[in-house]
Amino acid sequence: MTTMKRIEVAGIQQGITQLIQGSMMLKADDMDYSGELLDAYAAAGGNTIDSGHIYGASSAQAIGKWITSRGNRSEIVIIGKGAHPYEKPRMTKTCIQSDLVESLERMETDYIDLYMLHRDDPNVHVGYILEGLNDQLAAGRCRALGASNWSVARIREANAYAAKQGMTGFACSSPNLSLARPNEARWAGCVSTTAEDEAWHTESHLPILSWSSQSGGFFTDRYAPEKRDDADMVRVNYSEENWERKRRAAELAAKYGVTANHIALAYVLNQPFPVAAIIGPQTPAELQDSVKALPVILTPGERAWLNLSAETVAQ
Repeated sequence: MTTMKRIEVAGIQQGITQLIQGSMMLKADDMDYSGELLDAYAAAGGNTIDSGHIYGASSAQAIGKWITSRGNRSEIVIIGKGAHPYEKPRMTKTCIQSDLVESLERMETDYIDLYMLHRDDPNVHVGYILEGLNDQLAAGRCRALGASNWSVARIREANAYAAKQGMTGFACSSPNLSLARPNEARWAGCVSTTAEDEAWHTESHLPILSWSSQSGGFFTDRYAPEKRDDADMVRVNYSEENWERKRRAAELAAKYGVTANHIALAYVLNQPFPVAAIIGPQTPAELQDSVKALPVILTPGERAWLNLSAETVAQ
């Protein structure tokens, strides 16, 4: 097994590796495929698997089967996400608990390491939400709490409330953080970081677990201004600014002997605050390709240039 840098997240004793394996492609009825992919991830030094109640039973069951067969539960960090609104508001203590309990049943495990709320509902007071989450901590169903697609303002409000009330707050945030700046949310209720958000994370040092950190493959050769068959990609990422970011990523890739896609991932991982990236490789080969981004260390000047904050790379 190789080693992979880990970031500290309060409540997670073993830390979280900088690459987090997504699980939506896993299938309980195809454990040859699912097991091979997860084995490759573990062999690459990864220790964290991202899951969500809304992803369905099969992927969660595949995670559980793999952990049981490998006997590695204590080594693996499982992220679970719940209280997704689906078609109606579900930010209730009942849904927070029932989604978590059902995820535990699907995975045949006693606890989720990091339980995150999949979306926010600004109409619900943070105190009520934190009470529901702290109930789960007290019951031993999870060991740390996180917020997925919550604004910085709401996270600050929640953590201030938790500190005042002697409760456990959010140990991390999971928005979209990527080199490509989206024109609009990919899915309803999703949050992408702004420059102001990133400044706050730099100051607070609250970790980010970024989803879609490589912008769905935008920085690969599959996409170009004239290729417009992927309506979602066009809607979310096609802009003059992002094409320039891609051009600059390709230029920097030549310097480091990697691809523009590697540079895009390295941009996320080289922020001045703790960051891990949730990735979705479909095959061990795709996983190994993402691993190639890990040794790339970008300077603050290179990051600023990539993100169009500077016209030249500061020396």
